[in-house]
Amino acid sequence: MNKTTKIVLYWSPRVLCILFAAFISLFALDVFEAGKSVAEILIALAMHMIPTAIIVIVLIVSWKWEWVGAIIFTAMGAFYIIDAWGKFPIVAYFAISGPAFLIGILFLLNWKYRAELREELD
Repeated sequence: MNKTTKIVLYWSPRVLCILFAAFISLFALDVFEAGKSVAEILIALAMHMIPTAIIVIVLIVSWKWEWVGAIIFTAMGAFYIIDAWGKFPIVAYFAISGPAFLIGILFLLNWKYRAELREELD
């Protein structure tokens, strides 16, 4: 594995996870409606941001222990499919579970090649 491949493999799950958290955060924007009080909006926003907070917490843990990210992101993708099956068009499953599975696979590769990646980045 060359140096560029190692750098891309190391950073890709981390960057994709940040982008995924930002994408999931967009769904919280529907709380801003006319006629709602500030307190109602803040409570609804806090509730809508729980998935983003979970993703960020898992990213923080996965940054050091890649196997955690491999397991949890794969589980999150599977959980979404199981929980939401039949409620949305198929594209919704690809849009939400697809990135979670991809991030999980990339963290798994990070864990598998951990020694080589750490050696190159140090």
